[in-house]
Amino acid sequence: MSSSVDTGDLPLVEGVVAGAAAWIVGYLLTALVVLARLDRSELGDISDNVGGGNSIDFIGWVFFNSHFVGTVVEAGFLGFGGSNTTSFVGGDGFTPLLYLVPVALLIGAGLAVGRARGVAGTTDGAVAGSLVVLPYLALSIIGAMLFRVSTEGLGASFSGRPELLPAVLLAGVVFPAVLGALGGIVAGNTGPGRA
Repeated sequence: MSSSVDTGDLPLVEGVVAGAAAWIVGYLLTALVVLARLDRSELGDISDNVGGGNSIDFIGWVFFNSHFVGTVVEAGFLGFGGSNTTSFVGGDGFTPLLYLVPVALLIGAGLAVGRARGVAGTTDGAVAGSLVVLPYLALSIIGAMLFRVSTEGLGASFSGRPELLPAVLLAGVVFPAVLGALGGIVAGNTGPGRA
């Protein structure tokens, strides 16, 4: 079976729009959950101790946690301390339903790209749906670099950030490639005129 999607006919614009929208909407949905419970969470305690005002960064940590990317937290006092990698999703943190946010949005993005292009078949759908990777990767790299908190004072220091390599590879490449392709496959094998 030959593919009907050639390199000159790839839905690049649709892929960019859908991938960027999935990332931004995922962040905003995570923000709704985090802001509703921030004061009653471990992350709220961290926010209070580092001077607050970093909600954008903390939401970013939780957003990456929903992609199974850990948050590296380093704390020290007078030269003593350590580093720990943690997740604020599940357990005593925020609802584990946050794991479904990127899954649903990326499958939906791949489905939207496939439907917008009218792909037919598994291969064409997978190729079209996987085009959500580039914007999702770009925004994940930017987020991993920006969602950083650090403070020092009176001999104490604190810093926190998403794990860079997993943020790029897992959140930026694996999640959108696999789930976007899956959405595209669904688009290529369902819809009007298909049995």
